[in-house]
Amino acid sequence: MRQTITSSIIALSLAVANSAYAGSGVPTDLPYPTGVPSAEQVAEQVYFANHFYTFKNFGIRRKKGKMSVIVDRIKGSKVNLTAIERFINNNYKDGEVRAKDMALFRSGKLKGMGMLITDYVDPNKNQSYEVWLPELRKVRRFAQPAPEDAWGGTAFTFGDVTLRSPKDETHKLLGIRQFKGCLGAIKKLRGKRIRYAGTLPQNACRHRGKKVFILKSTHKDNNWWYDYRISFVDTKSFADYRTVYYKNKKLIKVIDRDWGRVISKRLKDPRALFWKYWYGLDRTSGHETWAVVPDETIEINARHKANFWSVSTLRRLKR
Repeated sequence: MRQTITSSIIALSLAVANSAYAGSGVPTDLPYPTGVPSAEQVAEQVYFANHFYTFKNFGIRRKKGKMSVIVDRIKGSKVNLTAIERFINNNYKDGEVRAKDMALFRSGKLKGMGMLITDYVDPNKNQSYEVWLPELRKVRRFAQPAPEDAWGGTAFTFGDVTLRSPKDETHKLLGIRQFKGCLGAIKKLRGKRIRYAGTLPQNACRHRGKKVFILKSTHKDNNWWYDYRISFVDTKSFADYRTVYYKNKKLIKVIDRDWGRVISKRLKDPRALFWKYWYGLDRTSGHETWAVVPDETIEINARHKANFWSVSTLRRLKR
């Protein structure tokens, strides 16, 4: 079902079909809702928060010797560790580009690879993908991946990370309740010390008791890899703490997100959030992924040159 874009299998660039999934249609200046939002509005607010539209730019970069890490565990295999930096720029006013998202892989099998995604204002225009392949010392332009393809070989899909938009699904609010329990994490690694990130966290439990919308989102494609998913969304910040996926009435996947809030006199928007970690579990295969973001690595509204989000930055990557 899933493919992996890596430098060792460049032939994949010729095999990825152009997807019908284009822009999201969610504006970067989406206002905070008044009153009780509709299901569609909740879905749009979740998209807004996950793409950091509250900020001009958002970064996860190497600081104080620490980096964000992706810990990947396929059942029966060794744990794979990838250090990554990621930079998102939402500050475009040309009417053409909505945002740019750049991921720089610093260790593991993808070390030295970089990926630059450009999202366009035109909702009918696909995103563009430019990938730096260190083995060839060249940048290659890829067709937009299918949303169900694995992002970097993880348990997260391109749909989970960037491609899925509110218009791809129909939405229904099932009610409001208190969030129960703690968020997931890779059990054997909780509290362990690892390279790049330092000591990994325990299960995040501080969201327990917060009021959440129960949002059911049903995919418009009847033959999709899931039938519907249910998200538990904070009623104030629109942080989606947990999303559970169902196929043929069977729970097949869980994604948990531990969110932090930016405390700033200048940023009073409740949606001024940042990721602390993502945890994904494919219940069919047992594949687990834990993306941990140390607080020290968070960077908000940094002063970068205009050409930072460009292929020239990718070309400077070293294997």
